[in-house]
Amino acid sequence: MKEIKLSTQSYKGVRDFYPEDAAVQDYIFTTWSKTAKAFGFARFDASLLEPAELYKAKGAENAEMVNEQTYTFIDRGEREVTLRPEMTPSVARMIAAKKRDLQFPVRWYSIPNLFRYERPQRGRLREHWQLNCDIFGGDELAGDIESIALAHQLLLDFGAAPKMFEVRVNNRQEMRSLYENLGIKDPATQNKITQLNDRFHKLPRAEYCTQLEALIGADTAQKVLALLENPESSLATRELVNGLFELGITNVKIDRSLARGFNYYTGTIFEIFDVSGENNRSLLGGGRYDNLTALFSEDSVSGVGFGMGDVTMRDFLETHALLEGRVKSIAPTLVIIPADPSHNLAALKIAQVFRQREISTAVDTGEKKLGKKISDAAGASILYALVVGQDELQSNTYTLKNLPQSTSEEGTLDTLLTSLIVAL
Repeated sequence: MKEIKLSTQSYKGVRDFYPEDAAVQDYIFTTWSKTAKAFGFARFDASLLEPAELYKAKGAENAEMVNEQTYTFIDRGEREVTLRPEMTPSVARMIAAKKRDLQFPVRWYSIPNLFRYERPQRGRLREHWQLNCDIFGGDELAGDIESIALAHQLLLDFGAAPKMFEVRVNNRQEMRSLYENLGIKDPATQNKITQLNDRFHKLPRAEYCTQLEALIGADTAQKVLALLENPESSLATRELVNGLFELGITNVKIDRSLARGFNYYTGTIFEIFDVSGENNRSLLGGGRYDNLTALFSEDSVSGVGFGMGDVTMRDFLETHALLEGRVKSIAPTLVIIPADPSHNLAALKIAQVFRQREISTAVDTGEKKLGKKISDAAGASILYALVVGQDELQSNTYTLKNLPQSTSEEGTLDTLLTSLIVAL
């Protein structure tokens, strides 16, 4: 009976990272870390397993997310556990646990992998990695400005120009005040309007108005629509925008439809959008969440932060051709090629000499002919090749081939090693 072979396809909604893709991911992670550290952020991490109650605790919106969009299961100890869909509750838990030992303001960043069971689509998968940057404590306005400035700088450090993206800001607390001034005082109704506003730029205007009128009536709906189409700059957002302008960040606009999906935001919220026609979408988002640590303690700590996913980050970089020449080659610098299998061990020993001087070195112990190995090395973007045969071993004289330039140099290993170090 013929054995049934397993599929080579990965689980739906996740990715395999072959070396070329892993090199791009490494570039993204390295740039994220470098910029976050430049702003004084320290890296932290946590387990990808959390008690499910951590995500249910903030009410119906989060409970629905846990029930419908997370990987939640009962472990062997009969505990309900969730693969983390976001990092903010975890960092809030950690801050609350150590708040008496920490010196505020605290600036932390992490690059966790996150899991959500949802329909895979462009920019959104079931597993991804995400840069999270959070500031706890300190002056709130300064924290909001610094958080947005960091997000802005991240894109610049990837080579983006400010004209490629736009910062959109709003304020949850101000929106509640504006709704109350229009006579919309019921918090549940305000939340429904906020959820509808989150689709303001996606819905046809007539459909948006129809749904809004069903919530609050035609007259009040027209006032809300006017608020969105002609956003007034109240004190908090005006101070925020002015502060960003002082830092030279001018690609900013107030967007009163901006809602953000989580109900724990209490003040400033913001997103950065790619303004290109090919990838017109949000690249990152965040805001202020002053009550989240109150889940763990009566003495809450104010916080502000954002998340930037690696899927949308790569889409942005590819859309604007910002990966070219920036991702390190996955090829080694040097390949040692034994002329015969009997010289494999000698080649491995020679490779150690170059590796000890931090030169990336591979040994081709394959069965192809010498000429084919050299041409394969050139095709793989390896810079140098060194052949090891009986003559070379006896004379201690080797030939170092510069593959891109089709030149060569002869000498002892010490001579060629010195030459290579100078060239690199």
